[in-house]
Amino acid sequence: MTDNEIALMAFRAYRDAPPAVRGLQTLRPSICPIEALVRHIPSGSHVLDVGCGAGLFLLAGVSSGRIAGGCGVDINQGALASARAALAQLGKAGITFQAASELPKGPFDVVSMIDVMHHVPPEAQRDFFADAAARVRPGGLMLYKDMCARPWWKASMNRLHDLVLARQWIHYAPLAEVIGWARGLGFRVARREEYSRFWYGHELLVLRRG
Repeated sequence: MTDNEIALMAFRAYRDAPPAVRGLQTLRPSICPIEALVRHIPSGSHVLDVGCGAGLFLLAGVSSGRIAGGCGVDINQGALASARAALAQLGKAGITFQAASELPKGPFDVVSMIDVMHHVPPEAQRDFFADAAARVRPGGLMLYKDMCARPWWKASMNRLHDLVLARQWIHYAPLAEVIGWARGLGFRVARREEYSRFWYGHELLVLRRG
């Protein structure tokens, strides 16, 4: 799917959602490379999306035919309600959305963590990453994407974004540290990519277990 196709899908899926949710999900493909993330999912995968928000990534994966089933988890009950309603609006099945009191055991073909780590307190980031990584089956993938910490002006724009929308001062996890955590858990870096959308900078790691 292209970013325009994902935006159109989002417009249909979230048409009954609150205006703020509908607007954010429809515009998100313009600032986040969701289409690139979806392309890294092997067809027929079962996916765990940690910090799924309103579910756009999983909905794009299901609509593209790459995701056969899976689960999205988040701490935001309002976002989860929007995700469930959007899934029903599209008439899709095989995906569930649930509160993130505990991650499903899995294992999963793919575990994704998209724009989540910078919301985690620095002292908890390594354990948070390890908990998610433990759900990846041997030979499976972990998709890790976060906002870039450099250049400073792009990082600052994203800080402003989260101050306004999430009312939170975020904490970037250095990508070199994330790679070190992954290697210590038996993953290798299959791909490393960078994207720019307007003033937003994105860093993507495709990590393979084993």
